[in-house]
Amino acid sequence: MTKYPQFAQVKEQKYKINTDFRVALKCDEIARNNVPEEERALAIIYLLFGDKGLKDSQNWNELLSIALKYLNFNKKAEENEEKEETNMDFKQDWSYIQASFFSDYNVDLSNIQMHWWQFYDLLCGLTEKCILNRVRFVRDFDISQIKDSKEREKWIKQKQQVELKKESIKTAEEIRLDELFEKQLKGGK
Repeated sequence: MTKYPQFAQVKEQKYKINTDFRVALKCDEIARNNVPEEERALAIIYLLFGDKGLKDSQNWNELLSIALKYLNFNKKAEENEEKEETNMDFKQDWSYIQASFFSDYNVDLSNIQMHWWQFYDLLCGLTEKCILNRVRFVRDFDISQIKDSKEREKWIKQKQQVELKKESIKTAEEIRLDELFEKQLKGGK
């Protein structure tokens, strides 16, 4: 049986990690958010290490480093990044994920505590027949090889039905400029 991490150690301080998969998913959502980088970092530290981590400002850099390593399954961020376009989004595909866990494992994700790493291991182990992996297959399918126009149209329609919506993530500077523009439209007030 795999031992999943429960604690983080920084110098002589030991921090309990909130290992629930929902917390890690919330951290992923925060990481993609439009708030300033420092706020995102502190939110992730708070979610994973609680008040103790948040109050220990001298260890924030180390805690954030541990948090990122934990969220990436103890791999360096570069190892986990995919060069190609992603075919899954936790937030957009949540209903497919829930249905797939139930069909493959008979696990209702709304009623279970599960470690983030275990959740991810199980996610990676879903069968080809589950709805999530069928949707991912359609998203990844290369229609350029299809010669029959009717078959091609069918695949184009399927891909459009399950395509991921692009989330526009603005930088802090873009947000500031948008706010300035809005202020100017209102007469500079």
